[in-house]
Amino acid sequence: MSLNEELRACRESAPDHIPPAIREVMSRAARDLAESGQVERALGVGVQAPRFSLPSATGQTVNLNDLLAQGHVVLSFYRGAWCPFCNLELRALQQHHHELTARGAQLVAVSPQIPDESLSLSEKHQLAFDVLSDAGSDLAKQYGLAFDLPEDLAAAYDSLGFDLQRVNGGHARTLPIPATYVIDREGEIRWAFVTSDYTARAEPADILAALDDLR
Repeated sequence: MSLNEELRACRESAPDHIPPAIREVMSRAARDLAESGQVERALGVGVQAPRFSLPSATGQTVNLNDLLAQGHVVLSFYRGAWCPFCNLELRALQQHHHELTARGAQLVAVSPQIPDESLSLSEKHQLAFDVLSDAGSDLAKQYGLAFDLPEDLAAAYDSLGFDLQRVNGGHARTLPIPATYVIDREGEIRWAFVTSDYTARAEPADILAALDDLR
């Protein structure tokens, strides 16, 4: 089963445990975000990737320049460990981690959640790659990915027990739209997947194909 087939199954099961009123809030916010034009404004192929220096789940500082010195970089932005679609994505990336590294790529995932939350996620899924904390979504803003949740959606998430105020270190309403970038050794974005639909993610097979094109 492909990643997006798993994501589709997860999406189809959501009505079983989310109240109709909250589903309507989520659907309206998703439509508004899709119509905002943010995906079209986000960074894409052919531009230099913004440099970053971010803390990992284990407290180390991970620097893009250091990663590029080792090879190409696959950079994935996800919303957080509270998001079931993100968990499916990270698990799929872990399953393909060996294939990514065999192509000379360094994989890192970035979310706005605090390092302690990233550590719990990393241990739960036994991730062999770094998950980084982008406090306040500063890096996501440089990529054009960060957006603020509307008040009714933020309240809906609170009612579901996600507690974004805590897990995002006081930046409860700012999240990244999901995105995955392949960055070559010179720091240029060579492939990008950006979507306003948080239930869709880049297929690992497509990421691998993009890396193959760099050979």
